[in-house]
Amino acid sequence: MTSEIKSKGYFGEFGGSFIPGELQEVMDILESEFLKYKDDPEFIEEFRYYLKEYVGRENPLTLAKNLTEKVGGAKIYLKREDLNHTGAHKINNAIGQILLAKRRGAKRIIAETGAGQHGVATATACAMFGMECVIYMGKLDTERQALNVFRMELLGAKVVAVEKGQDRLKDAVDEALNDLVQNYENTFYLLGSAVGPHPYPTIVKHFQSIISEESKRQILEKEGKLPTAIIACAGGGSNAIGAFAHYLDEENVRLIGVEPIEAPSISQGVPAVLHGFKSLTLVDEQGEPKPTFSIAAGLDYPSVGPEHSFLKDSGRAEYVTVKGEEALEAFQVLSKTEGIIPALESSHALAHAMKLAKELTREDILIVNLSGRGDKDVEQVFNMLEK
Repeated sequence: MTSEIKSKGYFGEFGGSFIPGELQEVMDILESEFLKYKDDPEFIEEFRYYLKEYVGRENPLTLAKNLTEKVGGAKIYLKREDLNHTGAHKINNAIGQILLAKRRGAKRIIAETGAGQHGVATATACAMFGMECVIYMGKLDTERQALNVFRMELLGAKVVAVEKGQDRLKDAVDEALNDLVQNYENTFYLLGSAVGPHPYPTIVKHFQSIISEESKRQILEKEGKLPTAIIACAGGGSNAIGAFAHYLDEENVRLIGVEPIEAPSISQGVPAVLHGFKSLTLVDEQGEPKPTFSIAAGLDYPSVGPEHSFLKDSGRAEYVTVKGEEALEAFQVLSKTEGIIPALESSHALAHAMKLAKELTREDILIVNLSGRGDKDVEQVFNMLEK
């Protein structure tokens, strides 16, 4: 199979579609259907219905009063994606894409997952709409996130433990794409992050932008002004691009993505093609993706969504790194001060917010996108703290 490079679907030099010609036809159909339905009143009404009645939106923008007092400096607000059905932001996109799949008449859904939250969200949506569901997950991640594996299986999904490469998220994406190449005629790939060949980064951003649509309205209602900064963890980048979307044109609002220092794809990556798109990627001397490891399985990816690479390149967004130890500390601090147990992924964003708040004043406002809850991580954290 030959690869195609599409001129559209780029954010600056990043993005595009570097995939076999047969698969490009599938992407073209997906793009056409997405463009047709995203502004269709009936589709929008159905999407909004499920967000409200099933996901439980809109979710709160909560002032972390105790944390703010403990840290000092800026007010810290939490956008509570952890309160969504299934426990994370991933369900927003899963509902949107499953409605596209339904309109295509798809009966078989595949997905990749790292921390398991996208896998759970996909399995949930498939159970609701009566579709076959296959989830690819690195073997190491199935062990770290055994509870989420059981949740997916309980929901009727088949979880395939990938024993290739590092047995992590990159390898799960590899296998999902291989499946799609072989079964594209009857299979819909419900991609969970803002990565992959065009139009996936645009589709995921569209469905996740509900996060910033709500938070922007909510902060104006609560404070009468826009925040100083939006802070979100960045692995593949779906929660961050959703949290940033409605602030992109607000030049006075800082957009800050937080990576694990163990997987600094944006901070230290170079332009390269991986999984059908061009973005900043960690590569070795041979040009192959570098091994990565993070205590947060959902951030353990050697690249990032192409729009994030563009936002970094253009200077519109800032990207910083946080050590795993700092995220683990933030996990415990939020639990003890606010009674909210955050996901380890979200804890990276929280760790940076706690540092930044001290440099600012009480007139400043930080919104942290609390992308998920930490139920899935409790056993892992227990084991880490016991060592």
